[in-house]
Order: sequence, then C-alpha cells, then structure tokens
Amino acid sequence: METRRWWCTMKPAMWYLIMIVVGFFYVYLTAVQYIRGQEANQPPTSYQPHYDPQYYDENLISSSNTLDFEYHNYAKMTDFVRSMSATYPNLTALYSIGKSVQGRELWVMVVSASPYEHIVGQPNVKYVANMHGNEAVGREMLLHLIEYLTKSYTTDDYVRWLLDNTRIHIMPSMNPDGFEVAKEGVCRGGQGRYNARGFDLNRNFPDYFKQNNKRNQAETEAVKQWVSKIQFVLSANLHGGALVASYPFDNSPNTIFQQFTSTPSLTPDEDVFRHIAGVYSFNHASMHLGLPCKPGAHSFSNGTTNGAAWYPLTGGMQDYNYVWHGCMDVTIELSCCKYPTADQLPKFWADNKKALVRYLAEVHRGVRGFVKDEQGRPVEGASIKIRGRDVGFQTTKYGEYWRVLLPGRYTIEVYAGGFDPREEDFTVVETNPTLLNLTLYRAAPPPDALPSRPQQEQQPQSAAGVPLSKPALWTTALILLAGQALYTN
Repeated sequence: METRRWWCTMKPAMWYLIMIVVGFFYVYLTAVQYIRGQEANQPPTSYQPHYDPQYYDENLISSSNTLDFEYHNYAKMTDFVRSMSATYPNLTALYSIGKSVQGRELWVMVVSASPYEHIVGQPNVKYVANMHGNEAVGREMLLHLIEYLTKSYTTDDYVRWLLDNTRIHIMPSMNPDGFEVAKEGVCRGGQGRYNARGFDLNRNFPDYFKQNNKRNQAETEAVKQWVSKIQFVLSANLHGGALVASYPFDNSPNTIFQQFTSTPSLTPDEDVFRHIAGVYSFNHASMHLGLPCKPGAHSFSNGTTNGAAWYPLTGGMQDYNYVWHGCMDVTIELSCCKYPTADQLPKFWADNKKALVRYLAEVHRGVRGFVKDEQGRPVEGASIKIRGRDVGFQTTKYGEYWRVLLPGRYTIEVYAGGFDPREEDFTVVETNPTLLNLTLYRAAPPPDALPSRPQQEQQPQSAAGVPLSKPALWTTALILLAGQALYTN
C-alpha cells in the first residue's frame, strides 16, 4: 500500500494556522523595517567635526612658533590639524569626508569666523591639494595657509574680513596613500602619483565630453559626495610639475585631433575663468611671467592656460566641479619639480602666500541672493543660469545662490517645479557683489487641464499606525481569510 506523505494528511485548518504564523512574521518584519527607516543606508547629510581638547597646544598660539618648513607625513599632518582645531576652536573646525583605500582619513579644515555653523548667505570655497601623491608642495602650502589665516585673524584686516564673510574648506591631501610612498627630491616619474590601487584620481571623475569607464575609487567617491552636500562657489586644486594656472575645459569633443592641434576647449564662462586664473598668477611672485620650466618646455602667456589647449584629459576634477555642480574650479601648478627638497619650501610659501589668499576673495564678486516663494519661504533646488552661459547651478536649502561674474549687464533665469519661470536683468559692478533676491510664484494649472488621475487615497495602516506595503496588505488579507476558515471549521 502506498504511504501518503504527512503534509497530504494535514487538515485545512492546520494549513490556515501555518499561513497565519508566516503572515504574522512577514507583517512584523515589514513594520520593523519601516519604523527603522532607510536613512541608515544613505550617506550622511553632514560631516562630524573632530574636536578633541586633548590636542590643545599653547605653542601654536605664539606668532613666533610657526609650522616647520618640512614635509609632514600622514601622522604629522593629522597631529597638526587636530592641534589647530583644538587650539583655535573659534576659527577652525576639522572634519573628514571619508577614507582612502588604505584607511587614512581625508581631512578637511574649515577656517572661518563661524567654523561650526553655516551663516545663511555666506559662500563656501575650497582648496584641495596632493591629489597626485608625489606632487607635494601644495600639501605643505595648505598647512601653512591654515596656520597663517588663524594667526592673522586678529592682526590683519584683510584676513579678518575674509574669514568673517567666507567659509574656507581646506583639504591638504586627497591622496594620503600616494604621498606615503613618494620620494622627496624626485621631480619626475610616477611613484606615489596614483592611489593605492594604481588609479590616477584626476582621471577618475565623470566627464562632460566622453564616457569615463574607469572604476570608481574611494577618494573620488568621497569628494563627489562632499561637493554634492556643500555648494562650493569657488575652488582650486593644487598640483605640481609646471608653473601655471589652468582652467576648464580640460577635455574636448575632438580629442582624437586635440593632441596635434592644441585647440582650446572654452566654457561659456571663459571670461571669468581667465580672470580668476589671472588673479592667482599675477599675485604669485613669478607665475605671471609664463616662463617655461626648462628650455624647450611649454610657456604660458600670463601664466595661465586653457586645460585642453595645454593637453586634453578625460575624467578631470575641475571639469566635474564646474559642469556637475556649477563651481568655478581651476588647477594651480605650483612647482616645476613635483617633489622638491624641503629646503625650498620657505620660498614656495613666500611666492604663493598672497595668491592663495587673494584667490579666495574672488568669491565676493558677481551676483548673489535668495530665491523664495510668495510666502517668503526658500525654494530649494531651483535651477539657475545666466543667459548665454548654459552651465547652470542651483539654490541651497535656504534658497541661497551665488555666481562669480565680471562687471557687466546680465539676465538671470530661474526655474523650479510648480513655479512660473522668472527672468531678471541686473548689473554687476567691480567694487562689490550685486544682491538680487528673486520671488517665484506658483504656476496656475491650464484652464483646460484635466486631472491625470483621481486623488490618491490615504495609504492603509496597520494597527500600530505603520503604513502597509502591497505585500503586507496581501498578507493581512490571507490572515483574515484563514481566521474565517478556522471559525467555520
């Protein structure tokens, strides 16, 4: 006689009971997942400052005790920025945007009269150095800039004005892993240039002209998250191997022929980029002379160049900052030798100190203001562009916007979902930025418009008040049916 399997002998009531148990656990897990939310899987919306009083160093307060002119490895650099943060908590805030491939922090120091709090209407600017680990001068220049700005706040009126009106973010090293293996005194070659996985970080960003298929790296992903959370208006990236200020575009749509023709690839903001690159060059001791690093090498008129006119590259950071986030970003090549000996650092600082400060002040030209609705509420994420300049930018959550422009007459165009577009003419002068606040009005629906669908009903909820997903609704229905079957049996 054929033996019947045990589940074939189960009564319908037992099947319903199993369904009830399974359904209960499914609803329970769905509710727990909803209550916990999905925010834990998202990147942080802000960066936690690293302030620790144990790093306070009274020696840093004295103007006679200055940072040594030597190269600071990761441990020494970390000690210095931590000590500055603890010693000058009213002017500095230290945070990390992530970690390198080998786990080193990507430190950023805010230097501002309000380092821990964003003052509404105050623009953010940034410096990034040591993107190529063997290009080391910029790393040391930024450490000295941190010290100079903090110690000069009470004695230098220009520095005080700059810190009172600007949030300055300084990243001394974007590639700390590469720096650790680079060699002092080596002017050429690639040792230390790349990150720990062998990738060139300045070829690792999305590109406007060409698809970039290189695998995303930890350092570039951290920077991309960083610039997506803080709306930087002005930026510079410090490199080595030449003496020039290079500006976008770095790439060109005709890259096959570009290497033979050296044709410039100009942005709609060519006048602004040429100007801000010149601000750095002419405030530098010798960059503006445009002298080649060696006989037969490239020379640069006024010490500036369009990036693609010098040589084209795909996946550069300055093009990414400009096109994706509307940030005016240039690349500053500080030294003919990539990693010169430390005894040359005092001269590099003397040559660059004024240029580093004056460049940051360029954020205070052009136009700025707020975009709000008719009730005075800020409009976040409004798309803005200057007519004739197709690379746009957006408002912050406070409705703020900024744009660096040269003196002249312009038209601003503002677009936001649910609002009528807005245009406004304005004038930019040399002496101060133009304040232009804009009000957007709710768009009226077309008179012949029909509703696309009935008004959505309120989402059903569980007894605990947790909205139920569609699978949970099906499970609840099965439980009710099972209960009814048990009752009838």
